[in-house]
Amino acid sequence: MSAAQMKITGLKLHSIAIADPPLRSSYGLHAPWALRTVVELKTDSGITGWAETYGGDGPRAALEAARPLLLGRDPFQLQQLHARLAPIAKPANADTSQTWLVPGENPLDQANRTFAALEIACLDVIGKAVGKPVCDLLGGRARDRVAFSAYLFYKHGGGGGDSGYRDEYGEVLTADAAVRECRQMIAQYGFQEIKLKAGVLPPDAEIETIQALRAEFGPGVPLRIDPNCAWSVETSVRVGERLREELSNGGYLEDPCPELEGMSEVRRRLVAEGIETPLASNVAVTNFQDVPKAKALDAVQIVLSDPHYWGGLRQVQSLAHFCEMLGMGLSMHSNSHLGISLMAMAHVAAASPNLTYACDTHYPWQTEQDEVVAGGRIQFEKGCVVIPEKPGLGVEVDYDQLARGCERYEKISFRKRDDEAEMRRHVDAEWKRVLPRW
Repeated sequence: MSAAQMKITGLKLHSIAIADPPLRSSYGLHAPWALRTVVELKTDSGITGWAETYGGDGPRAALEAARPLLLGRDPFQLQQLHARLAPIAKPANADTSQTWLVPGENPLDQANRTFAALEIACLDVIGKAVGKPVCDLLGGRARDRVAFSAYLFYKHGGGGGDSGYRDEYGEVLTADAAVRECRQMIAQYGFQEIKLKAGVLPPDAEIETIQALRAEFGPGVPLRIDPNCAWSVETSVRVGERLREELSNGGYLEDPCPELEGMSEVRRRLVAEGIETPLASNVAVTNFQDVPKAKALDAVQIVLSDPHYWGGLRQVQSLAHFCEMLGMGLSMHSNSHLGISLMAMAHVAAASPNLTYACDTHYPWQTEQDEVVAGGRIQFEKGCVVIPEKPGLGVEVDYDQLARGCERYEKISFRKRDDEAEMRRHVDAEWKRVLPRW
């Protein structure tokens, strides 16, 4: 059967749980298990396509609802599929930001998230059908190696999951511990850029952490800090002033305070002091209508894309072109994920020439025990994922590992990520997410 005659004959959804350490952010505390959905797309040609997306009842129900729109269709006809999903898109001017909700939990970007998972699986099928890597389907690669950053978190002791998971990094609630964490991560993965998830400790303690990282790794290693909107405008400006040197040379200040208008004021006040530290966002800028506003306000200089909620790989590539036209920088956001998502991220990053900041990845926080990619975890070379010459995403799935992930999912009690509830359960019974906190 030729590729032109191929039809989608089956959609199988695998709800899995993967161990997640007790990482902290302004949203609260990660649960011991992160939820993911692995999408398996079957065709009448015998080719199987794979994708990975957010987990739990909500994302799975949305994918199930799309099943009748998918079966019997040509996987090459992605525009038709997108048009059929469009009627459930968000209302005009609705708040799709991640200011208040963790990624994957805003119902207003559900259509984008659903289409993204199906599009990635279809592109995997198409690549395998024509014998080309996914990045080459997107117009060809601008680079063969995609750089990722060491993504540091403050964390409590514990490796996540149950007693069978080792705590590789230990408790990290001080500057010295964060330096140790970073040293371990760089030794293992070779990362050459560093990002700190902040908004957890008082700002002075987080300033101290960035300063300690600069002292340890030197000015040649770019540093970024992301408090997920935990600071006021005044605090954001003060941090920007204190970290003027540390965030230079490829660094940035990400989502320091809520709303584009607040970030615009932070930018204005820093520039008035001669501080050109760029501001980045994956919280306030989450869809195309946000980008011109962010540019007009000079609130965001670097957009952090994400194929999972921007609507797939082709949408990220469109965003890359849009940002290039507007003179804005581009990087990539991350969430707890396994190797299928990592390869999807790497392929679109490889095909986006102006994605010049190292991408985020939570991959070091997940474990070999939970990886579903056949052959084990994706390897990093000097902090980079090398794009394979294999067709499609370049990975296949280990069905035994996938079944273990499904078994874990069935054993746990929750079906939705809720960092605030987890914080109240384990750290402070009265804790609530307050913005700004400082």
